[in-house]
Parts: sequence; C-alpha cells; structure tokens
Amino acid sequence: MTGIAVVGAGISGLSTAWALAKHGVDVTLYEQGPIPNPLSASGDEHRIIRRAYGGQTGYARRIDEAYDAWNELFDDLGENHLIENGFLIVSREPGDEAEQYRKGLLAGGYPLDVLSPAAAADRFGFLEPGTFRYAGFSPEGGALLCQKIGAGIGDWLRAKGVTVRDNTKVTAIDGTAGTVTTEGGETKRYDRVIVTAGAWVLALVPHLAERLTTYRTAVAYFTPPPDLAPAWENAPVLLDMGGDSDGYGIPPIGGSGLKLGTGNHKRKSGPDEDRDPGSDEADAIRRWFSPPLARLDEYTHEKTVTCAYTFTSDERFALHREERLWVVSACSGHGYKFGAAIGRRVARHVTANDENALVAWLEARD
Repeated sequence: MTGIAVVGAGISGLSTAWALAKHGVDVTLYEQGPIPNPLSASGDEHRIIRRAYGGQTGYARRIDEAYDAWNELFDDLGENHLIENGFLIVSREPGDEAEQYRKGLLAGGYPLDVLSPAAAADRFGFLEPGTFRYAGFSPEGGALLCQKIGAGIGDWLRAKGVTVRDNTKVTAIDGTAGTVTTEGGETKRYDRVIVTAGAWVLALVPHLAERLTTYRTAVAYFTPPPDLAPAWENAPVLLDMGGDSDGYGIPPIGGSGLKLGTGNHKRKSGPDEDRDPGSDEADAIRRWFSPPLARLDEYTHEKTVTCAYTFTSDERFALHREERLWVVSACSGHGYKFGAAIGRRVARHVTANDENALVAWLEARD
C-alpha cells in the first residue's frame, strides 16, 4: 500500500495531483482518455472565470483564492493561460439572472460599470440596440484556456516524476481497501483514493446518484461577419445575456471562434451517451442569443461540442467520504474557475484527514 491515487484528470484531478506532488506525496493519476480529454468537462477550449455569483456569495469570496491558486500554478508551468478581458452582463427583464448578478456585485462592493442601452451598444457593437434594459461590465473576469492548461499540467506532472496513467480506464474502486482496478484487470492498493471523475463518477460510485445528476449539453462556435469582427476584438466574456436565456459565451480569442452556450440546452444523460452533436443544435443554441446579439443569423457556424456535467440540487460542490475514498465533485457547470484552488484544498485537507474543513470550503455556505 503506497501513496495516493487520483482518478480522473479533468482540472480538479490534474490540480489535485499537482498540489499533492508539491506536498511531496507519491501520486498516481489515472485518466480513461488522453490528457486533456476532449470528452471531459475540462476538455473544451476555454471556460469563464468571474467574480459574479448572484446570491451565492460564498463562491464570490472564494474567487480571490482561485486567482491566487491560478497564479501559483501558472508560475510552476512557466506560462499564463488566463486572458483577463472582464465580463459582460445584459439584463432584458426585471429580476432576470443578469440583474441578480448586478445586485450581488454591488452588494459585495465589486466593480461594475452599469451602461445604458445606447452606451452599451456603442461600446460593444455586437449588441442590438433596443433589445435590453441595461448592460454591466466588470474587469474582474476572463477566460481560462483549458486545453493549454490541461496539457501544461500533464507535462509538469511527468517532469516531476508523477505516475501518469492516461488512456487507462478505472472500472472499480474499493473505498475500504483503498484499491483501484483498471479495465485491464490490474488492481493496486493506495493509502487514499481521490475520485475527481466528473460525469463518470457514478460508474464508480453508483449510490451517489442520490446526490448527483448527470446532464449532457453542448456549446456552439461561430465566426461573426467581417464588419462585426472589430467589435469582438478585446471583447469581454459574456456571463449572462438576460431574460430567460441562461446564455453565456466567450469571444473569439486564441484562434478560436465565438463560443455560445445556454443552460437551457442541457438534458439528463449518461456521460457517454449521445456525444455526437446534432445538426440542429447550433441553431437551437443561437436562438437564445438573438436578441441581444445583433445580426446573429449572419454568423457562420464553425463547430458544435458536447459536454457532460454532474449537478447537485443546490448547484454546490460536493464531497463524499468512505474510509480511504474521497470523492470530490466540483459540479454544476461552474467548477472549472476554481480548479487550481480545489486541487490545493483537496491536497491540504485529504493529507490532514480533515473532512469537515474540505466540505465547508467546497459548499461555500459562509
């Protein structure tokens, strides 16, 4: 029996392995696919980091720690994979989610430049005048480049002598014995097993279906018409497009297209089911953004990417403890921004055997 196994190399697993290695722990990292795995929730091109959290003020306060952890990680990698272009909210109806974000930011004393419709459309030329109540811009946010981060951590771990078992599917875990069994029939025992398998966690710990629900969603990439391209240069990330859209997006950065997604597009599904995007999904996503994005029908669709997530009923992160087994689920679609901080916290509290402290941090109810 030796060391700690981390099962799942999304951002939480990669960051946990990174933090454990810095603690001098003997770590073995298992991942069923390549690193980064394009099928995982961490495998897309980029994800949003932002201060705004509406009523979930505990997570808003944890953003300072998140930035600190990313800075430490990027120092180790020797490269910064965060584009700090701020974020934009657009309110179209009284009381919509954008307005909730605004209230939370102002209550917390966080920066937000509230713009009239005319001023917003003038500053952000991709917005359609007359289709929204107001917009708000905050500099405290941006985009994390997931694929570069995943590849960079994988390279760092290997260089530090961490055992990285990519393309190795784990089929069974025994929390009492601390064993990990792979698809090839190999079983190995560890002091502790940390599972950060995202949407695949229920295949390893089925009874967590009482707490976790798996959803399948998709995001679509577009290229704006040439005359609107300058409006998107240096544009902020789109945190919420107001109304009932639950719409978010990332502008064309790092050689990618404009990414649009909406929480309305998700449906219950296993993580390996229906992963090929449908021909009509891009248009279904596009409709949630028109308005407030102007002339969206003129944007060229480039690709659609499917994703799988686990959700808790209250959209808070979850921990399950079972003797030698620790299952960490940074779920509900907003975990990536905390990835480096989650890794540091898991490493600290698991090695100290402090379950209560880790639960308190993950649930962020303070």
